[in-house]
Amino acid sequence: MASSPGRSNRTVTDDSERIQKVLARAGLGSRREIEEWISRGKIRINGAVAKLGDRYHEGDQLTLDGRYLNLSKRLQQPTRVLAYHKPAGELVTRRDPEGRPVVFTQLPKLQQGRWIAVGRLDLNTQGLLLVTNNGELANRLMHPSRQIERKYAVRVLGPIGEETLSRLAQGIELDDGFARFESLQAAGGEGANKWFHVTLREGRNRIVRRLWESQGVTVSRLIRIKFGDVALPPRLKARTFYELKANELADLMQSVSLAPEPAEVIHREKSRTPLKPRLHRPKS
Repeated sequence: MASSPGRSNRTVTDDSERIQKVLARAGLGSRREIEEWISRGKIRINGAVAKLGDRYHEGDQLTLDGRYLNLSKRLQQPTRVLAYHKPAGELVTRRDPEGRPVVFTQLPKLQQGRWIAVGRLDLNTQGLLLVTNNGELANRLMHPSRQIERKYAVRVLGPIGEETLSRLAQGIELDDGFARFESLQAAGGEGANKWFHVTLREGRNRIVRRLWESQGVTVSRLIRIKFGDVALPPRLKARTFYELKANELADLMQSVSLAPEPAEVIHREKSRTPLKPRLHRPKS
């Protein structure tokens, strides 16, 4: 069978990689986003419309919406991860048609690529949100097969009996499947408001709130305090961020079976002007 025009005849036994994996690593977007672009015909490889399953070889020419992608330059950028303290009322999206505040306007600009959120926090949830310029890292951290632990502080309203806690620990059948808290510990509180620390190993939409609501319990405040081994720094104020240090970044990458950055990349990372956590002041 003849190959399609513009496509490479090289086999997959060389150093080629799937297009979506290369573009994700270069910070163009998450692997899922890039797969959607390919399905919509937005990406071309050597002049031909790319298909899911196509592979990239060094020297191939890629375009996105007709714009040439300088991958060699993008792939040389060091991996960076920010721990951002998202406040309630802020959306994890790039733009909002209603003009509500969004996470990405609070982050520093990148010379190459863009920030990619590792999962989402809903509008009324605050706390730790990891963002990175490495889409492959983001994809692995989010992938259900990794079962990375998330920890939340939850404030609930009203009395909570032992039977309710037992059901939440054993598991509940929700509309989209079975779910449970891996751990559930009382964390204080006064009057009608009680705090609990809960952990789970998935990131389904509003899963923490839905588990409590399945028992008729109202969640009045929800804060993500840990993702994997990365904890929300206790003094990190809302709308500020902390950049993971080289050793923290290496540990995070190794936790999802990614090799740490080469020595020369780490050297470039150290030579950058370090970011300082800042407080965003919304425009009046």
